[in-house]
Amino acid sequence: MINIRLGVVSLLGAALLVACGGGDTTIPGSGAPAGAPTAKGNFTSLVTFGDSLSDQGTYSPATSLTGNGQPPFFGGKFTTNIDGNQGTIWVENLATTMGLTVYPAEMGFGASSVKCPVKLVVPAAAALCTSYGQGGSRVTDPNGIGRNNGAGALTVPMVKQIANHLAAFGSFKSTDLILVWGGNNDVFVQFGAFAAAAGVIQANAAAGKITADQANRQLYDAQTAAQYGMKTAAQELTGYVRDQILAKGGKYVAVFNLNDSSQTPFGSTLDASARGVLVTLVDTFNLWLRDGLTGLPVQWVDQNSTGKDEYANPAKYGLVNNAVPTCDAAKISAITGGAVADGSSLFCNATPGMPYNGLRAGANVDTWLFADGVHPTRGGHKLISNFVTSQLKAFGWI
Repeated sequence: MINIRLGVVSLLGAALLVACGGGDTTIPGSGAPAGAPTAKGNFTSLVTFGDSLSDQGTYSPATSLTGNGQPPFFGGKFTTNIDGNQGTIWVENLATTMGLTVYPAEMGFGASSVKCPVKLVVPAAAALCTSYGQGGSRVTDPNGIGRNNGAGALTVPMVKQIANHLAAFGSFKSTDLILVWGGNNDVFVQFGAFAAAAGVIQANAAAGKITADQANRQLYDAQTAAQYGMKTAAQELTGYVRDQILAKGGKYVAVFNLNDSSQTPFGSTLDASARGVLVTLVDTFNLWLRDGLTGLPVQWVDQNSTGKDEYANPAKYGLVNNAVPTCDAAKISAITGGAVADGSSLFCNATPGMPYNGLRAGANVDTWLFADGVHPTRGGHKLISNFVTSQLKAFGWI
C-alpha cells in the first residue's frame, strides 16, 4: 500500500511566505495595532462589513412565502429565523444595546437587488442602511460562495462593500462605529480547492500514476498555495482598512479575526488531517491580518480565542449542545421542495407551530450553538454580541 502523508504546513512555514529582506528579523504577526481612540464615542451609526455572520437579511427575497420575492419571508438570515425573519444576529443585538438602528444596505437574489430597500418605505432611513455583510462574500473576489453555481447569491466582496458606503456617504464620520469581520469564505474557497486537488493527487497515487513521494510533494504544494491565498486575502483586507476606511475618515474601527472553522459541525465531518489543514488556513489568515494591522489605530477583536473557549467550555456560556446543527436538513429540503438540501439556516424558521418550521426535534435556539454546519443560532449570535459589547467597553468606546 502506498503511504501518502496528508501533512499540515506549519504556521512557521506560512510566515516564511513573506517577501522581505534578508536582514529583516521581524516575526510576522508579532506586532499589534496602536493609537486607536480611548475616549468614549458619540456614536450615531453602526457600520459593518463582512459575510454571512454579519448578514442582516440580504437574501430574504429568496425565502418569500408567496414565492414572488416579496414579504412575508420565512427566513433570510443565516441563523434560526423566528416570526417572519425576526431572528436577530449579533449586529442587531449590538445596535439595540447602543440605542442605534441599522438596516441592510442591499437586499436581493439572482439577477436583481435593491440598495437600502427600507428607504422605499421610509426615505429618511437611508442614512441607516449601513449593514453591508452578505452571505458568501469574500474579501476581494466578487465570485463568492453561491454566486456562480446557480444559487443566486450577490456576494458583494468587502472591498466593494466599503466602496459602496463611500459612494453613498462620501466618507466615514467620527461618530461611526465601524466593525470589520471577513475572510471566512476565502477560507472555505481555499480549503475546497485544496480538498479537490488532494482528491486527484490521492487517486493518481492509488492508480500508480505517481509515487508516494510525488504525491506528498503535490499535497504540500496544494496546501502552500491555499495558505498563500489566505495570506493575500488578509493583506488585501488590511490594506482596505488602512486606505479606504482610516484614510477616509474612519476613527472608531475594530477588526475581528476568524473563528476556528474546524470547531463547527462542518469541521467535525472532516478527518483529522483535513481538519488540520482547515485550522492552518484560518491561523494563516489571522496571522497576516494582525501583521497588516500592526501600528494602525484600530482595535483587535479576538473572536478566535473566545470561540475556542465557548467550544471547550460550553456550560460556562449556557450551552448544552455545540456539535449538532439546530436546523434539520431533511425538514428544510421538504420545505423548499428539495431545492435546499444542505440544511442552510438561511431557510430555517424556528417559529413554534409554523408550517415552515425547520428545527430539529428537541433543539433549542438559545442553548444550542450552531444553526447549521457553520452559522450560529440566535443564542450563538447573542454570545457574539455579548463579547463584542464587552470588548467595546474594554476599549473605553461605550
